[in-house]
Amino acid sequence: MGRPLPKGAPGVERVPDDYAPDAGRAVADALAYLVEERPFHAHEVLEARWKTGPQDERELWQGLAQICVGLTHLQRGNTRGAATLLDRGADRLARYDAGTAATHRRPVDLTAAVRAARELTEHPATPAAEAIAQVADAFRASPAGRS
Repeated sequence: MGRPLPKGAPGVERVPDDYAPDAGRAVADALAYLVEERPFHAHEVLEARWKTGPQDERELWQGLAQICVGLTHLQRGNTRGAATLLDRGADRLARYDAGTAATHRRPVDLTAAVRAARELTEHPATPAAEAIAQVADAFRASPAGRS
């Protein structure tokens, strides 16, 4: 489930350290990992975008990454940690959405992502697969403000 392993240990490949996706690639790759129920890897993709993307989009990518970390906690049975990260991620996305001009990037449906994260915060016993699917739907949506 994304648990970091010691170097050289067998396991699932991690996202490369030098991965620097553009916004479209980050969303597509994160969605692919969510579909595979691998939210930790989706988080790594989104984290790479926040570290290499434009400064004015940092809140956006951090929020999406935090939501994916929340899903990872949910998979691991840590409902308290999941609720905390989902809530933090939703807060960041809401601030980004409220504070940006129409020309700023909205590569996912931010309203749907915030709504899904808030619902999962209120209902942390939601099965992990269902929770991941709810967030993946926000990545699939075609928001009017997408740029």
